[in-house]
Amino acid sequence: MTDATAGATDLAATMAAIARGERSALRDLYATEASRLFGVCLRILRDRAAAADATQDTFLRIWDRADRFDPARGAARAWLAAIARHVALDLARARGRELPSDDPELGDAPVEDDPAAALDATADATRLRACLEFLEEKNRRSILLAFVDGLSHAQIAARLETPLGTVKAWIRRGLASLKECLAS
Repeated sequence: MTDATAGATDLAATMAAIARGERSALRDLYATEASRLFGVCLRILRDRAAAADATQDTFLRIWDRADRFDPARGAARAWLAAIARHVALDLARARGRELPSDDPELGDAPVEDDPAAALDATADATRLRACLEFLEEKNRRSILLAFVDGLSHAQIAARLETPLGTVKAWIRRGLASLKECLAS
């Protein structure tokens, strides 16, 4: 069993323990995954305080919905990241999606231009980055705009000046290619 497989198994077991109501399992999950999930929220919200709030809400949702996690449908880390992403997007929509101005005098920090650079430097992220490199540019960019920047399909279509159906197809094909690459 590889370290990645062992980690995925441990995470699935932790999710099962949380579903049974074991608070210590939630503490363990927080200790191992909070910084990664905070990073997901921060990338979408671009505000540390809002990302911290979203991360807390993410763990509340995980506690409430752990019984819905099904390891047969996907990896626990992906499920956790999806929850964080949805919480952050909900908060961004509620806030009207304020974007920083990149003006340090206003307290805003410049935003990283390369969404792929924001990926965590773990073994999974390294593997994901390698798989992303094999995608066509249009597929990779669409996926990063959707899953890293948190844009909707319609927002991506507007940004890329491409028909909505085309963007959806690029994302769908890109995700299928990523799934194939990550499975091998």
